[in-house]
Amino acid sequence: MAYSRGHDFLFCNLCGTMLSFCSTKYVECPSCKSRRSAKEIVGREISYTVTAEEIRKQLGISLIDEEKMQLAKERRRCEKCGNDEAWFESRQMRSADEGQTTFYTCTKCHHQTREN
Repeated sequence: MAYSRGHDFLFCNLCGTMLSFCSTKYVECPSCKSRRSAKEIVGREISYTVTAEEIRKQLGISLIDEEKMQLAKERRRCEKCGNDEAWFESRQMRSADEGQTTFYTCTKCHHQTREN
């Protein structure tokens, strides 16, 4: 059974340090050595959800705003409209030991092709 509140059962009432099981009968605070009955803790657990945004924030990773991202251009004839310029980007679509896939997007009609 998971509890969404009342997490204080895992922490020392005096100093707030996480409690440790020292025997099957009691738990002890490693900092101030106060003890509590293990019966208060046995069978209880804490559950929580971590979002992808929280992970990115902790790791210092920011998402790329694709609206503002400026892609590199290359002279490449569009097979649909004949335009001679295309944006391109490379992505690793398969396993790391295989080559990247390059995506080309026509700057005029936005037709997209790719090369493996």
